[in-house]
Amino acid sequence: MYLDNAATTRVCALSAQAATAAMTSEYGNPSSTHKKGRQAASLVKRGRAQIAKALNCSPDEIYFTASGTESDNWAIFGSAAVSARVGKHIISSKAEHPAVLKSLSELDRRGFEVTLVSPEPDGSVSAKSVLDALRPDTVLVSLMLVSNETGGVTDIAGIKKTLLENKSKALLHTDAVQAFLKVPTDVKALGCDLLSISGHKVHAPKGIGALFVRRGLRIAPYIFGGGQENGMRGGTESVPLIAAFGEAVHDSLENCPDSPAMLRELKDYLTTRLSVLIPEAHILKSDAPHIISISLPGYRSEVLMNFLEARDIFVSRSSACKKGGRSHVLEAIGLPSSVIDGTLRLGLSRYTTKNELDIFCDMLGEAKNTLVHR
Repeated sequence: MYLDNAATTRVCALSAQAATAAMTSEYGNPSSTHKKGRQAASLVKRGRAQIAKALNCSPDEIYFTASGTESDNWAIFGSAAVSARVGKHIISSKAEHPAVLKSLSELDRRGFEVTLVSPEPDGSVSAKSVLDALRPDTVLVSLMLVSNETGGVTDIAGIKKTLLENKSKALLHTDAVQAFLKVPTDVKALGCDLLSISGHKVHAPKGIGALFVRRGLRIAPYIFGGGQENGMRGGTESVPLIAAFGEAVHDSLENCPDSPAMLRELKDYLTTRLSVLIPEAHILKSDAPHIISISLPGYRSEVLMNFLEARDIFVSRSSACKKGGRSHVLEAIGLPSSVIDGTLRLGLSRYTTKNELDIFCDMLGEAKNTLVHR
């Protein structure tokens, strides 16, 4: 039973079929001018259009990358490079993904000044905290739309409104890797200048991501080479992965349009059942429909995970990108160590069933009654 969909997801059938077809039939280089090349270029064009439709933007505002991490890195370093003459102050939060925090740490080393605001109790970031940190020389605000550990949802549109009301010219980047296809990510409604997404969080293969760059905004290229991606990211495009990403997005929009509502129903069902079965469990309240942070204070998350894994139930303790040590996100929202040490993160998907959640609840209750309480 796989309940770790915030870490990665099972590739859907249409996505796998698209990747296979691109590898075995339409395998030309999309820069080649012959028929095979044109076929491959057509797949890239289709994938770009499918993703643009989901974000409500133009296809020429979508740039393919190898991951959400690369998209975050490119957004931050690319915008900083073109904004350095205007200012060197950046606002982010203490609860961001390492792809953002480590990029900002490197920029700090290069002479930028980074302000990390404290998150709200659910891991989101308030517009007020951004306003309090805003300065005339602020050139970038980078905040996660959905927290990958808590499921807290940041009001990116509200933060954009704050920037506009204060006549700030700071660019607004949002890491929407956990948000994409789970909460609204209409870039026009959000008002963001840059937005990062990743394929393997939405039932596409690993190794493909994308960066939305608002039309008219010029950021620095990240990889130099043969002029691919409108001269912004060199290197032959991974046609199979792009095709697979596009089809996964298309499949979600066309065949599973009610998925966010279904996920919300499953999350509510799980949290209600757990609160009855294990009243002492600490269940973090958050708005994202697919991420649940649960803690059994007095038990260690590693022990709980091992207990569940022995019964073929797979969950995580925090972000899969953070191995070892306490979660910086849970520390940033002020949870006590007893809660952090006993935390499990569940990630639901459109393949999750109520029956699976019933089994998980029963097994977690058995773990509580079987394992030694510290």
